[in-house]
Amino acid sequence: MTDPTTRCQPRFLLWLLLLAPLGARADVIDSVNSVRTAGCVGGSKAPPLQPNPRLDDVARRIAAGASLHAAQLQAGYHAVSSYSLSISDVPESGDVRHIIEIQFCPQATNPSYREIGVWRHGSDVWVAFAEPLTPPAQLDHGVISDRVLQLLNAARSAPHRCGSALYPPAPALTRDALLEHAAQEYAQDMAAFGYMDHVGRDGSAPHERITRSGYRWSDTGENLASGVQNADAVVMGWLASPEHCANIMNPDYSQAGVGVAMNARNDAGIYWALEFGHPAHR
Repeated sequence: MTDPTTRCQPRFLLWLLLLAPLGARADVIDSVNSVRTAGCVGGSKAPPLQPNPRLDDVARRIAAGASLHAAQLQAGYHAVSSYSLSISDVPESGDVRHIIEIQFCPQATNPSYREIGVWRHGSDVWVAFAEPLTPPAQLDHGVISDRVLQLLNAARSAPHRCGSALYPPAPALTRDALLEHAAQEYAQDMAAFGYMDHVGRDGSAPHERITRSGYRWSDTGENLASGVQNADAVVMGWLASPEHCANIMNPDYSQAGVGVAMNARNDAGIYWALEFGHPAHR
């Protein structure tokens, strides 16, 4: 007859081995969140970070020598922004508050970061902070297109500075089905193949893709973006870029079409195309 005590002991030891790193991870997270809650000297406070197992995997891969970007790709974690750090000689308690306060306060209290991952090996700890990319599960193209156009026309309705150039108000853009078709096809291609470039995979330029859609134009332009979660954020980003902003405020454009597509398997996750045009005189 087998001794039940002998049978249970390996399971009990395994349970302890599994529990130990989880406890150490929790203590490190508690330390970081205590800094965020209390704030640093001369710094701001921020909401606590939520642990994420995929970010734990990111931290583990960084510990193995991967870059932050490569670790995110390998772990399948999509981030709008992220940061990683490593700390040596961490006590068993996992208390890293003092080190975080002294060396990493601006990064640890960044309010845009919402999730955290931790990996510990011996007395060394790797921590990954991130603002996760959380695009909608399904894209309602009509709603998104309407919102982008609304925001573009709000910007065009008043003088706007793009870099060093001040642009006067411009007439409102109208939505065009052919431009929208060209934009959506290109957004889908970028999403499917994980790239963002004004030169298409077939070597095409924006005006060539617009021509293929059947749109007869006298002027065209294009804005692109990737990794941006919603219409408000993508338009804000374009307006903050002098070249993209100049396209938005260009009075020579009278029509526009918006394309947006997702691919959860690549780094950026979501891709945007905005095609501008002015129809040729008939």
